Amino acid sequence: MTIFNPQIEERTTIELLLIVGAPDEWNESAIEQAQLELTLRKVNESQIKQAKHLSKQKVRLEDLKKEKESYSFLDFIFEPSTFIEVLVSWELRKDGYLRKADQQKWLRPIFILVIIMMIIVLSL
Repeated sequence: MTIFNPQIEERTTIELLLIVGAPDEWNESAIEQAQLELTLRKVNESQIKQAKHLSKQKVRLEDLKKEKESYSFLDFIFEPSTFIEVLVSWELRKDGYLRKADQQKWLRPIFILVIIMMIIVLSL
C-alpha cells in the first residue's frame, strides 16, 4: 500500500472525489484508497459518478480550448518565438491545436517566401 502525503484518510471528501474523478492524473493505488475512504465515509455513488462526469467535462473543455486556439497578429509582435513555432513545429494537429495547424498551412509558405525575398534583396 502506497503512502501519500497528505495521507488519503486525511484528505477532505471533495479532494477524494477529485482523485476518484480524475483517474488519468492519479495512480491506481491512490484511486483505490480514495474509493475505499469514500465508501467508509458513506458518500453516495451518485456523487462519485458526478465527480467522474465533471472531470471528463473538464478534459473536454480543455481539448475544445486547444482546438479553437489560434495565432493573432500580436503573438508575432510580443512573442517572437511564435514565428519559429510556425516554421518549425510539426505536431500542432497531433497535439490538438487544430486551428493553429490550419493557420500554419498558409503562414509557413508566406514566411518562407518573405525570408527568401529578404535574402535576395540583401544579397544585391
